[in-house]
Amino acid sequence: PRQPAKTLWYDRPRYVYLEFCVEDSTDVKVTIEDHRLVFSCKNADGVEFYNEINLYARVNSKDSREKRSDRSITCFMRKWKEKVAWPRITKENIKPAWLSVDFDNWRDWEGDEEVERAMVEQYAEV
Repeated sequence: PRQPAKTLWYDRPRYVYLEFCVEDSTDVKVTIEDHRLVFSCKNADGVEFYNEINLYARVNSKDSREKRSDRSITCFMRKWKEKVAWPRITKENIKPAWLSVDFDNWRDWEGDEEVERAMVEQYAEV
């Protein structure tokens, strides 16, 4: 039986970020399409996780990446329309139990583009 991974998300001027909280993940697969993200992996105990998100708005799937760490897998997707805030990550106006806003990373955008650029470059180097 598959179960959804606990997921955090936050919004920035150019990218939307999703963090799937699975420790010691293996078999990580992330598929990013223009309007949809599909994530799956296993954890150390062999539990299978699967999340499918119909995205609120279009993303540029070619300029989207993911980065795995021991604690989680972070995906960032380039917005098709930059500098347009996403009020939510899902197309449907419902909040799944496994999804929440990452308030630590959620902040006002003003003057934030430099910070964001630095973050993306840091990811790109990995």
